Amino acid sequence: MSIATKADPAGPAGSARPLSERRPFGDISFQAIALAAGLLVLVILVLIAVSTTQQASSWFSTEGIKIFSSTWNPTANQFGALPFIYGTAVTAIIALIMAVPVSVGIALLLTEVVPYRWSRPIVYVIDLLAVVPSVVWGQWGILVFAPWIQQYYTSVSSGVKGIPVLDSLFGGQASGASFFTAGIILAFMITPIVTSLSREVIATVPAIDKEGAYALGATRLEMINGAVWPHSQAGVVGAVLLGLGRAMGETIAVALVIGSSANITSHLFAPGYNMPAVIANEFGEASGLFRSALIGMGVLLFAFTIIINIIARVIVERSGRRQRGA
Repeated sequence: MSIATKADPAGPAGSARPLSERRPFGDISFQAIALAAGLLVLVILVLIAVSTTQQASSWFSTEGIKIFSSTWNPTANQFGALPFIYGTAVTAIIALIMAVPVSVGIALLLTEVVPYRWSRPIVYVIDLLAVVPSVVWGQWGILVFAPWIQQYYTSVSSGVKGIPVLDSLFGGQASGASFFTAGIILAFMITPIVTSLSREVIATVPAIDKEGAYALGATRLEMINGAVWPHSQAGVVGAVLLGLGRAMGETIAVALVIGSSANITSHLFAPGYNMPAVIANEFGEASGLFRSALIGMGVLLFAFTIIINIIARVIVERSGRRQRGA
């Protein structure tokens, strides 16, 4: 007489095989396709980095540490990239300083203040601004905005003359095509992107968290600071990083309004240059070491973008650990 094996009442119903052994073919296929797609992105990035570095190797080997010098003279085979690195950093910082507070403020306004029936038309307009071609921004900037704002640059420059710090930043000869104009145009371009992404992230905050804050007597500002911001901080940082990447890599619009002058100066109203703009303007007629130098600046820009993303990821993870610890 055999003794029947009793099923464990606490065990799962149905088959006793582990779930991993009962996975359907569709799940396994999807996992394989998703893994292949993710690895394909990494492979493409590595191939881009390797191929461009090989083509720029003559610049790196010839110039050495001089690639970070401030001398850019193609006729003398001197290709120091520091003026363009400086211009890229300055214009991106100006754009972020102007765009991020406005973008986050608009996102909070649309999600927490404005009623839904009024926010939808504003969202449509913002989304349309995000897809305006960069060449249109550049043409508008050089034909309309730069001549109009130059008079204000001149007034500000004369008004801050002799004032410490302000004179070094906004004094001197003012030009409509300048670092500051390029930064403003970039701010216009990245504001819709950062706004749209921040709005989507903020909209995912659970309503129960906000209602709980109100139930405890919090004001709207306190609710945003205590419930909305901790939940959406990482996503907003990601949106800002995407805007920073757009600001650092934007080419045509900046090339039209920055002034195309390879110099390093603290005067923000002076003409300048940045890495994408010099590559776009001079790559067509470059050859030999000159061409290698332009490709090398693309490699540097690629490396800077990766470093910034890694630093931002570390900041987000540390912020998340602090919030979980609190």
